[in-house]
Amino acid sequence: MAELTTSEWWGLLPEGMRGEVDGYVLQDRRLQAARVVWEACRARGLGLHEAELVVHARYLHHGDRIARTPLSPLDLESLAAKASGCPGPVAAIEAIWDGDTVHDWFVLLLAVSTEPAGERHLATVYRETAVRHLGEARAAESRRPVAAAAEEAGRALARHLSVPFHFASPDTPDDGAPRWRP
Repeated sequence: MAELTTSEWWGLLPEGMRGEVDGYVLQDRRLQAARVVWEACRARGLGLHEAELVVHARYLHHGDRIARTPLSPLDLESLAAKASGCPGPVAAIEAIWDGDTVHDWFVLLLAVSTEPAGERHLATVYRETAVRHLGEARAAESRRPVAAAAEEAGRALARHLSVPFHFASPDTPDDGAPRWRP
């Protein structure tokens, strides 16, 4: 059986599901849209990567009509306000790698508490966030702009809160790197 094109896979979706996928795309909910496409067509041989390509084509189709998810702020005042919502007193600020097939590698900035144990998500640093925080020139100079931006913002917040900053693997994306421990 010949490989189907993105538009052919799109055409195989029932009209109602095409509307559902476009609804998710217009809300910038890429993963939910890909899930709908994949679940509807995987029995016909569609892989997850191909489902993502179908959704990517819909992003291109809709362009500026998409309500993009806002980028996380990395300014000290915003991060400090978010850290105040930690389950207990902030014991450390931590940066950890994460990634997906949509955004590639990105960094999560967290406030960590020990009593009670917990964490508060402060920011997700995607490439666009890093460029906004560092500026085009500094981002272009950095091998890993998302790590550089997360480290700069995280260190500033940790200094402000007088707590340690932890980033186990700033030079190499590693979602299994050791986490901070008190």
